[in-house]
Amino acid sequence: MENEQKTGAFKFRGASYKLMRLSPEELSAGVITASAGNHAQGLALAAYKLGIEATIYMSECTPKAKIQATKGYGASVVLTGESFQEAYEASLEHQKKSGATYVHPFDDYDIMAGQGTIALEMLRQENRIDTLIVPIGGGGLISGIAVAAKSVKPGIRVIGVQAEAAAATHVAYHQGIVDKLSNVSTIAEGIAVKQPGEKTLPLINRYVDDIITVSETEIAAAIVAMLQRSKTLVEGSGAAALAGLLSHNDRIDSEHCGLVVSGGNVDIADIARIQSLADQLKVQVT
Repeated sequence: MENEQKTGAFKFRGASYKLMRLSPEELSAGVITASAGNHAQGLALAAYKLGIEATIYMSECTPKAKIQATKGYGASVVLTGESFQEAYEASLEHQKKSGATYVHPFDDYDIMAGQGTIALEMLRQENRIDTLIVPIGGGGLISGIAVAAKSVKPGIRVIGVQAEAAAATHVAYHQGIVDKLSNVSTIAEGIAVKQPGEKTLPLINRYVDDIITVSETEIAAAIVAMLQRSKTLVEGSGAAALAGLLSHNDRIDSEHCGLVVSGGNVDIADIARIQSLADQLKVQVT
């Protein structure tokens, strides 16, 4: 339940560990990144705790709640582009001019290691888990989790979940085609990444056992199910793992299945649209 983290998502793990690994000179230069929203808050809080400046580039369609929270932690926010990819490219250009230390949201081994602590904690709490289902955006979360989990329990299965509308890693994993998607548009904006990470994809290919996709209606239905059954509000990317389990349970052979609810930073203004999408799935099922 990473939605219960201080910043409402798992990203604080990787960001704080990364900053702990930087030299005093790298920290004094300030940090810069691009984010779909959750890494922004994680890095902003980690930087605030260390008293250093943080600049975050985010796409123009980032939920207002994530933008406001990032600013609330003291970071400077720049909105640009339609997706993470455009914000990322703009942040790289600014980094060249500013000299700030770049903290990639997923394609960084320290970031992956920080996220991998989730698997260690889950297996410590429940060592019978035989399968972990994890959402995939750029792949930092599932890479860290897969490596950590299999170092402790080699026989455990790790299954990734992507939104059908942003399935670059799914295509790369199953078809061997590494390409940059021209467009990504999904209610799971936290995993709306146009291409896999250069460092994450080899780890995914080696340690992840399968990757599945879920539709917008399936994601919305999982959000509504979490709200109705568990009284817990999660965002699209946070509901992706549950959506994968509900939609593909016939492919998942597990006695003790663990799900990563990666975040809960949903924009309240989107609730009506989410409910409408979920209702469409009910009609299809009927």
